[in-house]
Amino acid sequence: MNIYDSVQKKKIKFTPIVQGEARVYICGPTVYDDAHLGHARSAISFDILRRVLIAQNYNVIFVKNFTDIDDKIIAKMVHNKESLEQFTSRYKKRYKEDMHALNVNDADIEPNATDNIAQMANFVQSLLDNKIAYQIDDGIYFDTKKDNKYLTISNQNIEEHLVVNRINTNKQKKNFKDFALWKYSKTQPTYMQSFGDGRPGWHLECSAMIDHHLAYKGKSHSIDIHCGGADLLFPHHENEAAQSRCVTGVELAKYWMHNGFVNVNGNKMSKSLGNSFFIRDALKSYHGEVLRFYLLSTHYRSNFSFNEDDLLVSKRRLDKLYRLKKRVYNFSNTLQDNSFEASLLDSMSDDMNISVALAHIDEFVTLSNESLDINPNDKLLKQKINSNIKFISSLLGVGYEDCYKYFQFGIEQSKIVLINSLIKQRLEAKSSKNFEVADRLREELNSMGIAIMDTPTSTLWEII
Repeated sequence: MNIYDSVQKKKIKFTPIVQGEARVYICGPTVYDDAHLGHARSAISFDILRRVLIAQNYNVIFVKNFTDIDDKIIAKMVHNKESLEQFTSRYKKRYKEDMHALNVNDADIEPNATDNIAQMANFVQSLLDNKIAYQIDDGIYFDTKKDNKYLTISNQNIEEHLVVNRINTNKQKKNFKDFALWKYSKTQPTYMQSFGDGRPGWHLECSAMIDHHLAYKGKSHSIDIHCGGADLLFPHHENEAAQSRCVTGVELAKYWMHNGFVNVNGNKMSKSLGNSFFIRDALKSYHGEVLRFYLLSTHYRSNFSFNEDDLLVSKRRLDKLYRLKKRVYNFSNTLQDNSFEASLLDSMSDDMNISVALAHIDEFVTLSNESLDINPNDKLLKQKINSNIKFISSLLGVGYEDCYKYFQFGIEQSKIVLINSLIKQRLEAKSSKNFEVADRLREELNSMGIAIMDTPTSTLWEII
């Protein structure tokens, strides 16, 4: 399997630290608001990485953290007159609901920052003991001059930020590059420690949680792959790597992978620009699988430009897969298609080359429909179609929905009640051999934009 390493800036063969294993960490959300498209892009990208690694027979341990303590959280918590746990648990729950709607699987371990304060304090104390950290009036800082590998993760030209940082920097810091490990505070919530009451710095959280929940001990690196959005490479991941190597004596991650930015109507998505597109709002208008398919259709490293016209084009592409699934709806048997599975997995194992993978899927859909047109009763063909759709679902997380329910998305509940009532009346008419009424009811449904299909056990319907 080949992946693009953000540090080496090239595509390389993935060689795990321990044969047959893959330990992967992704920076999760700060739970102070609803999840937006940026969260979804990152979550989907590395959910797929995890699926590909599993398909390649790796034993994957996947960890995603939740930042549930920071200044933004505290400000909103106070404004809402809630406790920290009340406020953050609500937004964590909402985040997970949104991710489930996008068919993003839960991580194997999902630690909260507030449950790992002791581990963070141990990191701080270790850095203080080794004189790699120092105390000033407002907290404890990491001395970047003590780490001769600082900036080797991001390859950042720190001088580009020299003017801005010196204007805003704390004058007590030894170096403008130094960053906070621990912020002193008497305002609740605060945590009592021997080196001063306060709260952890953001960068500290992931290092401590990786070391506690995921890291190999006594190996060349703590974990195999560290993932996150491109905006986290500097300073967050750079600072994580620095403090971790100074505590553990080894590099934090063997490989670093980053997904591209999300642009909405041509602008980089940002709360300050007012164009942050919340997933929860998008799910009111679009099926979660449609959003997932659209967001994964651009290579994970590329910047993604979101607009609804492209989303609708992507939906029509996914619709074709579901129309094929509908053609084998009552046929449940499967027959593994080794050639198709190999071609799809090979493309996704090449740094998740989604454009090639989707081309294989398009070809599969087209050829399957052509073959079914010629011989609609070909059982072996139907078995392979079923098997291939299941493999697509396991690898990409799309194609898993019931095909009729998929096409029913967006219909108001009152209309669904009416449709089901008319279908029930039609079945009763057919049962009493009143075919004239049955035909009239079919026409009435058709005039409402509803197509029906009778099966041996029920009547299915979808929007035309």
